[in-house]
Amino acid sequence: MLKHRMSWLAFVAPAVLFLAAACSAQEIIDIKEAAKDPDFAIQGEYRGSGTSEDGQQGDVGAQVVALGEGKFDVYVLFGGLPGEGWTPDRPRYRLSAVRDGEAVKIEGEGAEGEIAGGVMTLRKGSAQAKLERVDRKSPTLGKKPPEGAVVLFDGTSGEAFDGARLTDDGAMLSDVTSKQTFNDYHLHLEFRLSWMPKASGQARSNSGVYLHDCYEVQVLDSFGLTGEDNECGGIYKVKKPDVNMCFPPLTWQTYDIDFTAPKYEDGKKVANARVTVRHNGVVIHENLELPDATPGREGEGPGPRPLYLQGHGNKVVYRNIWLVPKP
Repeated sequence: MLKHRMSWLAFVAPAVLFLAAACSAQEIIDIKEAAKDPDFAIQGEYRGSGTSEDGQQGDVGAQVVALGEGKFDVYVLFGGLPGEGWTPDRPRYRLSAVRDGEAVKIEGEGAEGEIAGGVMTLRKGSAQAKLERVDRKSPTLGKKPPEGAVVLFDGTSGEAFDGARLTDDGAMLSDVTSKQTFNDYHLHLEFRLSWMPKASGQARSNSGVYLHDCYEVQVLDSFGLTGEDNECGGIYKVKKPDVNMCFPPLTWQTYDIDFTAPKYEDGKKVANARVTVRHNGVVIHENLELPDATPGREGEGPGPRPLYLQGHGNKVVYRNIWLVPKP
């Protein structure tokens, strides 16, 4: 592994959250339409290795976040990409980049680099790194429902949800509530974030998965960010994800959730809800206790209760939604 103080990145300031942007930013949910923007082919994840000035070698990952009009934030991660070696206790640095024709120039105090032809190179003195663009897929993408599963949406009909609106490619737009109600279950669903490079913060492809109609697992385009409780994978107002596993916008992603509903006796809660969440195959919350409902939906209460996929004004889409009730 590279030393934490690798010299060619030591000058870079820590990453900061995006400021909230106007909700009027253009939102694209069609990949072919998004690909017309030359920034779309540049944004994404890069994987490779580097050598420090003292000759040490190690894995390096980078996440390139499009900000619109040829501008990017570049987050460089020691140890590799999230879920592949980098963890939040390891260094993470922010660079800025600008597209110049077909190439992207990366610059900073004492360092320079570029992205061209799907390859990123970084240099500072004798230290250097080379990374190639990759398109990762969740290991549970397309997972088939097992025997005994309740299939809520398979791309053919939205009849299991109130308010269902389907897209031409067989996905379902957010802001829907399941007609069936449930208590304890294993849930699988897949979601795709919109392309909104000029938006930021909570305006950037916002949705949420409300378990038991009251506990929100956040859905947001927080690709490349630190991973907070109001970003993708966070339990809103309760806990941030152990690692930010958010993939780039317009990439299909997965949540695999084990949910245990709160227990009530004589109208009084005697046990809190619990949840384990896997985001793109990586555990980001393990057996987490949920002390109360999260904001924005219903209060706590005895089940069975529905599943709600939050609208929040954006066009986040879902597919392959099924759950297995627990005895």
